[in-house]
Amino acid sequence: MSELILHHYPPSPVSEKIRTGLGLKGLAWRSVEQNRLPERPELFAMTGGYRRIPVLQIGADIYCDTQCIFRELEARAPEPSFFPDKSAGLPFALSRWTDDDLFGLAFRVAFAPVADELPPALVADRQRLYLGPDGDLAKEVADLPHALAQLRPQLGWVEARLQAGSPYLFGDAPGMADLVVWFIVWFVRDRYAQSRDYFSEFPALDAWAENMAAIGHGSAASMTPQEALAVALAADPATAEQADPRDPQGLKPGMKATVMPMTDSGEKAVEGVIRATNRDTIALMLENPICGRVAVHFPRVGYRVAIVE
Repeated sequence: MSELILHHYPPSPVSEKIRTGLGLKGLAWRSVEQNRLPERPELFAMTGGYRRIPVLQIGADIYCDTQCIFRELEARAPEPSFFPDKSAGLPFALSRWTDDDLFGLAFRVAFAPVADELPPALVADRQRLYLGPDGDLAKEVADLPHALAQLRPQLGWVEARLQAGSPYLFGDAPGMADLVVWFIVWFVRDRYAQSRDYFSEFPALDAWAENMAAIGHGSAASMTPQEALAVALAADPATAEQADPRDPQGLKPGMKATVMPMTDSGEKAVEGVIRATNRDTIALMLENPICGRVAVHFPRVGYRVAIVE
């Protein structure tokens, strides 16, 4: 297997999903620590400007969004599986809850109480990204009891599942379902000052969280953004051309297209030439003088694809 290169930064909760996933599979990987703010010229050259973290790089193939990253890691290292107990498919549905509604609450709980202690540029960036154009973390402080009240019963759902008797969400082994809940719990436990008391009514969830933390992150070796860029420049994309005759939008290899998140987060669209498309993902071919030709992969769920005329 070509080297797995993960672009992330340590405090990133979304990256924690993938770091623990790498640990679950016992994988070795290269760790490229990126800026917390979107000042990532080497990575942007490879992603066409896509600014979210984490990003997985394998040679000149770039995988954006944890949906794509989970699929690629499972394909390349199928054992131990992200889908024990025949759970394939369901964890992706679960992730739509945890990535959207649940993460929005976790972000408010983790960030709002300390917003005035954080760098203003970071606060401005994250509230635009996660709360939309009218987001204001200062207002979220006053509304914190509401956010905590909304988060509490949803954590209770997880508690109830774990109290049913299995050590993990779908049985005796951890999988993607656990990972897509773990990053929320990790985020709140690490950032919210009252988390110990807040989680005290969830003993099964707390024990599960200790087991998840014990999984670790696999074996990571540092790599600089410049070194990762050189890897892409020296490689050719391995993504084969693929068409989907049932694609509702009529997308075909060779078409120019843009891809962007569907949330109103102020992010730019990535433009390229379609290389491959299927029910779950789309890959665009991009070219940049400093990284050469790359294939950039996106999920279809949560992203809008538009044909460029």
